[in-house]
Amino acid sequence: MSELCRDRVVIVTGAGRGIGRAHALAFAAAGARVVVNDVGVALDGSATGEGPAARVVAEIEQAGGKAVPSTDDVADFAGAENLVRTAVESFGGLDVLVNNAGFVRDRMLVNLGEDEWDAVIRVHLKGHFASLRHAAGYWRGEAKAGRTPDARVINTSSGAGLLGSVGQANYSAAKAGIAGLTVVAAAELGRYGVRVNAIAPSARTRMTEEVFSAAMARPADGFDAMAPENVSPLVVWLGSAESAGVTGRVFEVEGGKVSLAQAWRHGPEVDKGGRWDAGELGPVVEKLLAEGPEPEPVYGAS
Repeated sequence: MSELCRDRVVIVTGAGRGIGRAHALAFAAAGARVVVNDVGVALDGSATGEGPAARVVAEIEQAGGKAVPSTDDVADFAGAENLVRTAVESFGGLDVLVNNAGFVRDRMLVNLGEDEWDAVIRVHLKGHFASLRHAAGYWRGEAKAGRTPDARVINTSSGAGLLGSVGQANYSAAKAGIAGLTVVAAAELGRYGVRVNAIAPSARTRMTEEVFSAAMARPADGFDAMAPENVSPLVVWLGSAESAGVTGRVFEVEGGKVSLAQAWRHGPEVDKGGRWDAGELGPVVEKLLAEGPEPEPVYGAS
C-alpha cells in the first residue's frame, strides 16, 4: 500500500481484533501513526482481562510503524476525552478518527431485555458520539487558533442500520443512529476542516462468524471475500487528504465491492392545502405507495 496517510495521526476504536485491527494495520502500512484503542471485552461486552490493543501495537512496531495502545472505554465520556488526549500527547495532534468499537446482544424483539438494549446502544451509538464529540472539540480549537485541520471521521454503520435485521433491533437502531449522526456531523463540522463519512461493512468478525459460513468466506478462487482486510482500503482512503471532497456519505463495502448507500429521500406527495380528515387518507396513502419504490427487504425477513 502506498503511504497515502504518511504522518497522519489516526485513532481506531475497537482495533484489537477483526475489522478494527485490519484498519489499524492498514493505516500504519500507509504511513500513519496509530492509536490502537480496545478495552478488551468479549463478544457480549463482558470483561476478559485480555490486552488486544497492545498486541496490535506490537504488530505495527514489528513492521516498522508507530503506534500506541489505549484501553479507554469510548462510551464513557471521560474515557473518550482521554483517548483524544492520548493521540495529541503521543503524536502531537489528531487527523483521523475511525469509530469502530461495538458488540452484539442479539434477541428477537419480544425477548430483548432492557439491559441488552442499553448496552448495545451505549457502546455503538454513545461510543461514536463521545469520541466524535471530543475529537470535534479539539479540531474546532485548532481552527479557531488559525490551524484549520484537514481532518476525517469514518464512522461504522451496518446494513442492519440501513435496512434493519431480524433479531437485531438494538443493533439496527444503534447503527441507524450512527448513519444519522454522520450526516449531522458532516453538516456541522465542515467549517472546521472536518469531513465525516460512514461505512456499512460486511466481513467475517467475532460478531458475524456465525452468519458467514466457511464456504461463503473462502471460495474456490482463493479470494477471501469476507476477510476484514477487504474493508480497510476504503477506510484508509477516506482518512487521507484525497477524500477532501467527500462528506456526509455512507458507503457499503464487501469483498471487492464498494457501493454508495442511498439515504432516505423525499418521495411522492399529495398536498391538500389544508388539514386532512382521517377518512380521506386511505386512497391518498394507496396513491403514494403506488408511486414510490418498494422498500429494500429487512435482512432475515421471510
